[in-house]
Order: sequence, then C-alpha cells, then structure tokens
Amino acid sequence: MPTKPDILKTNTVCESRLFQVEALDLRFSNGVERRYERLASRGHGAVMIAAVDDQQNILLIREYAAGVEDYVLTLPKGLVDPGETPLEAANRELQEEAGFAARQLKPIKEMTTAPNYMGHKLTAVLAQDLYPSVLEGDEPEPLEVVHWPLSQLDDLVARDDFNEGRSIAALFMVRALLESAA
Repeated sequence: MPTKPDILKTNTVCESRLFQVEALDLRFSNGVERRYERLASRGHGAVMIAAVDDQQNILLIREYAAGVEDYVLTLPKGLVDPGETPLEAANRELQEEAGFAARQLKPIKEMTTAPNYMGHKLTAVLAQDLYPSVLEGDEPEPLEVVHWPLSQLDDLVARDDFNEGRSIAALFMVRALLESAA
C-alpha cells in the first residue's frame, strides 16, 4: 500500500452556500510536490434511497437537475441533517420526495462520485416494507414519482433521462442483494 502524501497546506479558494473549494499542497513519498483542488465536504453526508415496493418496483423521482439543465429520473436523495443518522435521513427524504416511508432500511454502500475532486460521500440505502407517508420537503415543485420494475433495470439504464452514475450503481447493487437473498 502506498504511503499517503503529506498535506503541507490547505486553504479555501472560494465558497458558496453549498460548496467550498479548497487548494491542497501535497508532498508525495518520492518528494514530488503538487497542488490539488477539491470540492470539500460540508455537513454530515448524504443519502440515496433505493426503495423497493411489494411488487418489486423501484421508486424513482423525476426532478430538475440544474447541473445538466434538464429533468432526470433518479433515486430520492438528500443531505443528512445535524443530529440524524443516515437511515433516519433516508426515511425522511423518502417521505419528502416520494411520499412513502419504510419499515426496513439497510445501508448498502458508502460511495463517492469523483474522489479525486470531491470529498462528498453518499450512503446508498435499501428501503423496503413501504407505506404511504408524506412529509413536506424543500423541493421547489412537486416531484413525479415513477414506479419502475426492478426486473427491467437494463431498460431503465438504457434511457437517456436516467443517467446518474451513483443511481445506476446503487440499483445494480440492490438487484444483486435481493437476488442473493431469494
């Protein structure tokens, strides 16, 4: 296992309400020094929920994604609020975004999106034994909830409007987990 580089200096380049960009001056074990920039982690993490109903459908939401300037199908997700566990946050976000709560919640995997550039981590959670429950969220418009058969995951992945890598990864992990439990 390689030796981690020494962090010589860290400073904030800029920040906004949601993001903080940091510069890190590093010295690697071979003496080479480099400056890296990263989007630093702020807060307590995030969750993404793969909710599976009794008919083996995945609950997706259609929401506006400002990064790609279009509406996309994705899994419900959100930040972990101070004082919440990831599982509590997952159940809250599921109620806010999809109108369901879960009696069974299981962490699947903690993931990063682009670890070379971002310090953000997201916990993918499997939610089962769903029941209707709505909490008011902070979404600017109502979200469309789409029930998609897990058995048609390959068709979902082929869609142009379902393109978020971490959602795709989470659903393949969920499918494998559920198939191994059957």
